[in-house]
Amino acid sequence: MATDEARAETVSGRRGRVTITDIARRAGVSVPTVSRVVNGRSDVSPGTRARVEELLRRHGYRKRAAAPGRRAALIDLVFNDLDSPWAVEIIRGVEEVAHAAGVGTVVSAIHGRSGDARQWMRNLRARASDGVVVVTSALDPVLHQELRILGVPLVVVDPAGAPDLDVPIVGAANHSGGRAATEHLLALGHRRIGLIAGPPRLLCSRARRDGYRAALEDAGVAVDESLVVPGDFRHESGFAACATLLGLPEPPTAVFTASDQMALGAIEALRRRGLRVPQDMSVVGFDDLPEVRWSAPPLTTVRQPLADMGRQAARAVLRRTRGEPADPPRTELGTELIVRSSTAPPPPPVPATPSR
Repeated sequence: MATDEARAETVSGRRGRVTITDIARRAGVSVPTVSRVVNGRSDVSPGTRARVEELLRRHGYRKRAAAPGRRAALIDLVFNDLDSPWAVEIIRGVEEVAHAAGVGTVVSAIHGRSGDARQWMRNLRARASDGVVVVTSALDPVLHQELRILGVPLVVVDPAGAPDLDVPIVGAANHSGGRAATEHLLALGHRRIGLIAGPPRLLCSRARRDGYRAALEDAGVAVDESLVVPGDFRHESGFAACATLLGLPEPPTAVFTASDQMALGAIEALRRRGLRVPQDMSVVGFDDLPEVRWSAPPLTTVRQPLADMGRQAARAVLRRTRGEPADPPRTELGTELIVRSSTAPPPPPVPATPSR
């Protein structure tokens, strides 16, 4: 993706560090116009070129020297949040590939705040990172454009927004994973199956929900919207969502949760009600984090290849940095249902009390 419009960087001058977006705003032109001036393109009017060049000189903006085939020295790995065990698995995969290639890794969290994202961009320019992996976060269009202009290769893991980004995307087969989890519960005889869904803004959440719906519809089971409760992938939301499901006049006999953490929260909610897993309710998670095989009971879950996703993203960044052939627009790694002890056939119906 590195083109003539994709190699420029800022340097600190007396007036401080500015971005190419700042230059464009001050010159009253578009960012691509500034990029064309930086890269010596001829399709800019003389007056506009003079105005932009003056601003570039004033703020110490210079073109970045292209170096085809250069090996990356540093990869930036950026999360929206880091307070999740699955983040550790992705870090492990990226670090494994980076270490083998003699490349350092910098891990950051931007917490979904534009100020944090812009601070990260300033830090990235200062340390001259050679590649970026963004994980499960919305890709700010301005930051995306800055990375393109700087010529920094970018790969996105499980994007939050639209899937039609013009950068390589690494994800998992979330739809088939959600479908497999629901089909497993259907095969055990469950018909009232709850869903504790992930954040709807995330593509992976929507795909898992759609897989759940597809499995029910194929089995001729109507989707009951009261059984679909949103969560945020964390323990607390799984606990709260399960409590909501248990408060229904007719609670589900099984629940598919869109993350292992939410599944563990749901199991705790059941325990506090004096209910047993799977005797009173079956629970399926999604991720297969290392700790769930030791939960009580060991959790049936959909294995998401988190470390492999990190490895794939790191390899893609390194390939792009070295000028090797482009990666496919999207790489989707397979998921696998792992059956343990948290699922079983539904409990027998409670016989009606005879009237006197």
